[in-house]
Amino acid sequence: MTLRWYVARTQPRAEFLAADELTRDGFQVFFPRVKAAQPRQGHADVPLFPGYLFLRCDPGVQGWPSFRPAHRIASWLRFGDEIPWLPDEVVTSLMECSASINHHGGLWRRYQAGETVQVVSGTINSLAVVLEEAKSPHARVNILLEFMGRMVRAQVPWVNLQPVEDQPPAQHHAPRRTRGRGRWTRQFRSAAAAAV
Repeated sequence: MTLRWYVARTQPRAEFLAADELTRDGFQVFFPRVKAAQPRQGHADVPLFPGYLFLRCDPGVQGWPSFRPAHRIASWLRFGDEIPWLPDEVVTSLMECSASINHHGGLWRRYQAGETVQVVSGTINSLAVVLEEAKSPHARVNILLEFMGRMVRAQVPWVNLQPVEDQPPAQHHAPRRTRGRGRWTRQFRSAAAAAV
């Protein structure tokens, strides 16, 4: 008997229900989830792989498991006609990884003192410098923000910050050549005169 790990795709947003029902019916299930700043209502964590669960079975001996509607399984993860399996070492590594993430406070981006961040909240969209990082995903971050020409200290929720490197790159446009109706701008007027 060779038990192997396979990946099952759940119905949308049904991972928690599927894991509970499958476990209750005797399936060996690995459902990696991590603490998050904004978890789903009724849960303290979120799925690490939304829409997927890991099930251990031996389809060669037992055949593929049959699922009840309450299991909320949509299908097996397939590549063409093949349903791939995962080595035990890979699943063990995922278990250790999710445990490590949870041990260190969950899945949230920590901002170090001195790091430049983007503050996005309502109508505010500005750069700031982190003075002191948040101690948890629910804590506020102390920042130094430019406001009305002055640098002011502020505390903002962690969820209102974005790392600067995650911002979309600025689009660079070619410099404008005319002001309309064929009138050259200063820099291009001199270049056009030199070319004649």
